[in-house]
Amino acid sequence: MPEPDDPLTDRRVLVVEDDPTVLEIVTTYLEAAGFLVDQATDGIAAVQRAKECHPDLIVLDRMLPGIDGLEVSRRIRSISRTPVLMLTALGTTDDRIDGLEAGADDYLAKPFSPRELVLRVRSILRRTIDEDTPEVPFDAGPFHLDVAARTVSKNGTDLALSTREFDLLAYLLKHPRQAFGRDQLLRAVWGWEFGDLSTITVTVRRLREKIETNPASPAILVTVWGVGYRLDVPGDATP
Repeated sequence: MPEPDDPLTDRRVLVVEDDPTVLEIVTTYLEAAGFLVDQATDGIAAVQRAKECHPDLIVLDRMLPGIDGLEVSRRIRSISRTPVLMLTALGTTDDRIDGLEAGADDYLAKPFSPRELVLRVRSILRRTIDEDTPEVPFDAGPFHLDVAARTVSKNGTDLALSTREFDLLAYLLKHPRQAFGRDQLLRAVWGWEFGDLSTITVTVRRLREKIETNPASPAILVTVWGVGYRLDVPGDATP
């Protein structure tokens, strides 16, 4: 049961799943946790329903009739920043990377624990709302970050980032010129104590495509060999 003052209560989740049993289980657990749940059972309906109900998060099965979950994620990402948690029965690292490349913010492999799914949903949503006093927007070199509004721009141009891309960039902007290992970023940004480190690699690559002049030779989000990654903000501005 949700806590009485839980800020996540009544957040709307769209569950896209063609297996009736899985759909019922996921819906039951999410509703018990206090979420409002909408449903779709194929890819075409999922895109349409996302436009109609404006969910706060989408739980999306990868294997769907009509169009698959990867294409659904791409279409949703082209019109919305709604976070996507992808469910996949395909267990290889490449399969999970495909989902992240398509714009998913997180993934969960089948079979999964419904309780873990609820925790993942809460983890993602918790980062998309302002639970406490809003942070003051600040400038860091060419970047302007407004955490409360969840917007970031570079040289005055808004960056279209997924939820995880925004979270990662915001975290690094708050800690410029500090090197972080992928396991550290997984804990600090994703809230995971353990997980597939390729998640970080893919998100970094996607983020570089949006903030670097030449993503193949990054000058801002740089690799620190043997450690992980560091954000070098042009200029001396710090938050």
